[in-house]
Amino acid sequence: MMLRRLIRPARRLPWVYILPVLGLCFIEVLIHRSQYNVPRPAHELDEPFFKGCQEPDVNHPRENAVMVMLARNSERDAANRTIASIENAFNKWFKYPYVFMNDEPWDAKFIETLNKTAGGRATFEVIPKEQWTFPPSMDAKAAKQSMKEQGQRGLPHAGSEGYHHMCRFYSGKFYQLEALKKYKWYWRLEPDVDFTCAITYDPFVHMAKNNKKYGFTIALWEVGTTCPSLFRDIANWKELHNIPSNNLWKAAVQASWVPYPFRQMLAYFMPHTDRFGDMWSLCHYWSNFEIADMDFFRSKGYQDLFEYLDSKGAFTLRGGVTPPSMLWPHDLLYQCPANAPDLQLTEAEVLLGNKPYWPEKPGGVGCRCRCDGDMPRNHPGYCLNKLKQPNTRARPWLTWLL
Repeated sequence: MMLRRLIRPARRLPWVYILPVLGLCFIEVLIHRSQYNVPRPAHELDEPFFKGCQEPDVNHPRENAVMVMLARNSERDAANRTIASIENAFNKWFKYPYVFMNDEPWDAKFIETLNKTAGGRATFEVIPKEQWTFPPSMDAKAAKQSMKEQGQRGLPHAGSEGYHHMCRFYSGKFYQLEALKKYKWYWRLEPDVDFTCAITYDPFVHMAKNNKKYGFTIALWEVGTTCPSLFRDIANWKELHNIPSNNLWKAAVQASWVPYPFRQMLAYFMPHTDRFGDMWSLCHYWSNFEIADMDFFRSKGYQDLFEYLDSKGAFTLRGGVTPPSMLWPHDLLYQCPANAPDLQLTEAEVLLGNKPYWPEKPGGVGCRCRCDGDMPRNHPGYCLNKLKQPNTRARPWLTWLL
């Protein structure tokens, strides 16, 4: 009887103590999450440079820019389709040069076919072996074994050595290629791509005019298993250099609902978190169709980041940064706007070509687009929409939960 009396109080939960602790934990989590709140803009931050068709200004000075494509000899037809499409949609007016890159010597038939389609403005470069390989400090045998294991785990293309070299090349070595050093701007092209709208203005000129450094087409959720520690490595580099968390960084983070200090303890077991336990949202933009200022990527800050990631084996020992074209065919995912009303230059059929195009629609911005602007493949729920859509009516305290 005495023993039962001694142990009975232990069965009663001390709610009078637990509830305040839970309340404090909840308040701490709300405060923590509020630090990652990014107010949604009241308007579109990056309006299109133009809506509809413009009379191509063929006399305006060009920017120091180039069109680039990484391809293999076996992709001759696919590469030729892309160049024929971009020539018809854009470059027949603005005449920018092309640089084709390959890690192997070019086939004469590839050069003949593509140079003809490109109007004689193409050069064909072989990537130096030292730029298409493993980091100098890395054990190549261990790296190949890591790739083999990644392939066995079912990571898309992770078992391919060339795939990893391509990731590393485009992430840090591409901008140092001798043939590209004389250029400032580039537009990346991929084999087997169709440009469905006419582009009758020069995006290089207007990016420079508006102080833009980078432009992309699609942003989707990353396949997390392809880059298990990428976010942790970048967060560590950021912290090492005392770089403050601006809104762009916060927008990519999903703040943890776990209270301190448990979220930091869980960080040891969660690959897509920083060391504080906050997670990358996995929202990323596709680099396959980017237009960018190469001087940014050549800067000391960016090259320092690349070297840091390279030293961690980010492009070889782990899944690396996955170019989405390796995972999805280009014809499955794309962006194509509706055509802008009354802005299709219908009197200039000789200039644009009298080809069928979808009807104009209110709110459309496109020029002679050959898609209706409403197809699901435009991905209306793609991951950046949460930040781009205006939401000025939300109360400040509610933004913690949005």
